[in-house]
Amino acid sequence: MSEFLFATSWCVPFYSLIGAILTLPWGIGIVRRTGPRPAAYLNLLTTLLAFAHSSLVFKDIWSREPENLVITWFQAADLNLSFALELSSISIGATVLITILSLLAQIYALGYMEKDWSLARFFALIGFFEAALSGLAISDSLFLSYALLEVLTLSTYLLVGFWYAQPLVVTAARDAFWTKRVGDLLLLMTVVTLSTLAGSLNFSDLYEWAQTANLDQLTAALLCLGLIAGPAGKCAQFPLHMWLDEAMEGPNPASVMRNSLVVAGGAYLLYKLQPVLTLSPIALNVLIVIGGVTAVGATLVSIAQTDIKRALSHSTSAYMGLVFLAVGLEQGGVALMLLLTHAIAKALLFMSSGSVIFTTHSQDLTEMGGLWSRMPATTTAYVVGAAGMVTLLPLGSFWAMLAWADGLVKVSPWVIGVLIVVNGLTALNLTRVFRLVFWGEPQQKTRRAPEVGWQMAFPMVSLTILTLLLPLMLQQWYLLPTWESIDWYVVLVLVSSTVAGVVIGSTIHLHKAWSRSRVLAWRFIQDLLGYDFYIDRIYRLTVVSAVSLLSKISAWSDRYLVDGLVNLVGFAAILGGQSLKYSISGQSQGYMLTILAVVSALGFFISWSLGLLDKLPF
Repeated sequence: MSEFLFATSWCVPFYSLIGAILTLPWGIGIVRRTGPRPAAYLNLLTTLLAFAHSSLVFKDIWSREPENLVITWFQAADLNLSFALELSSISIGATVLITILSLLAQIYALGYMEKDWSLARFFALIGFFEAALSGLAISDSLFLSYALLEVLTLSTYLLVGFWYAQPLVVTAARDAFWTKRVGDLLLLMTVVTLSTLAGSLNFSDLYEWAQTANLDQLTAALLCLGLIAGPAGKCAQFPLHMWLDEAMEGPNPASVMRNSLVVAGGAYLLYKLQPVLTLSPIALNVLIVIGGVTAVGATLVSIAQTDIKRALSHSTSAYMGLVFLAVGLEQGGVALMLLLTHAIAKALLFMSSGSVIFTTHSQDLTEMGGLWSRMPATTTAYVVGAAGMVTLLPLGSFWAMLAWADGLVKVSPWVIGVLIVVNGLTALNLTRVFRLVFWGEPQQKTRRAPEVGWQMAFPMVSLTILTLLLPLMLQQWYLLPTWESIDWYVVLVLVSSTVAGVVIGSTIHLHKAWSRSRVLAWRFIQDLLGYDFYIDRIYRLTVVSAVSLLSKISAWSDRYLVDGLVNLVGFAAILGGQSLKYSISGQSQGYMLTILAVVSALGFFISWSLGLLDKLPF
């Protein structure tokens, strides 16, 4: 039985794809009498089957060697497009994580969106979302991975724009789609180039090619930068980071998936490409710069947000920046552990914030307070999720950060500084949000806020338990360092940054009467961080203005030059015809006179031209 499950583990993405297809009759309105609930239950069933299948395989895969399956899709002459799949502990473990978080997010959506008229359409989109993510997890082909990233881009666009009757939602979906298209276009150009240079797009073949490839520095740099562009857009990294903040306009269950798994999909592809990226030291340095700038900058921006979802989404960009930094430093194992711990903790944080939004009907932090006694399950979920995000013994992120810093103290000591800043500011931000939402005096919208129903409480409790048990799971998988190998100096520094962030976040003055400080200096800093260093305005003054100017020039030339020339020829033909009609008399001698006059004029013009040619010196 286990052999059969392992041999068919490549079918796991098709479970959710079948579930999404089965929900279409309800999603497009063919079936209405039963309501949208049966569609949700069908999708839940297929996701449960996918989770059970991948879990049973993951339990026995540790004793097996990784296997690769190659499915040829198209072959002509030297062009060979194939789908290569990898069945290993990492890929199957990724499918387990994707399916369990998707299952919990769908159960959560039953309560969060119970009154939504298009619930079936939402579950269909989640099914496509999950299918693309699961396929990306087991993909061993750059070609297939690129195709699945395109499916994720389309799914993000549809889910962000789910409530399409709201203009702000439409704008957010459009911006998210076009921002990702920038990175995807560069990635597509690189995929085509690699298929020519390497002769194959399977990762195993690319690794062998990279070991012996003889490329000049410029070609290698451009090639690797193109490979970075796609994941940079998916992971909301600078300068393609603006879309994730706007994507918070979508339903919160989709935000749970997006901030925990979708951004991790781009980082997972980057991890798979790490051996190829070593072709260019320039590309590795670019990864380090992008990751460091995004990690520190996004963390600073998060502490000035007054929207609860945006305060959490910017920390997603920051932690993906740490993953970019790890890949740039060729620390692939650290990147994987950080992706695992971040996905679980961030999903729990977004579920707790969604529960707050569901009961208070507000996302404004200044309108909340005093919810800890009214929503104990939500409060516990937030506290455990926040603890799982920072360096706090013995939760998962503590070991991820420790593995991050292990070995880099002497090689790259500045990395410790980045970790201290990101970890300390994250602890400060999460403490600030806790005080504004759960602590203090109840506000008008929180005085009678009840705890959420079981559909939303069950996923939160399950993820809370999973977050607490994650260190034991890491120990069972032999992913934790031994006590003898731990650098206690690094532990002390990282834990001290967490304590400092919590202390400052607990004591800093927070007043709900105003959203901006009355002190001019603090107001400037608050506005600078709150408006994301005015990046959107800089884009509007530079990129957007340049594109707008080029569009106006193109429109003017099209209207007055191209169309003007065509219209001139047309007007000349009309004018000539209108003039000739007056020469019509019905007498043949009149026609002959007209023909002779035109032929004479034409002959005179030709003779004059030939005379000019004779006078030329050559």
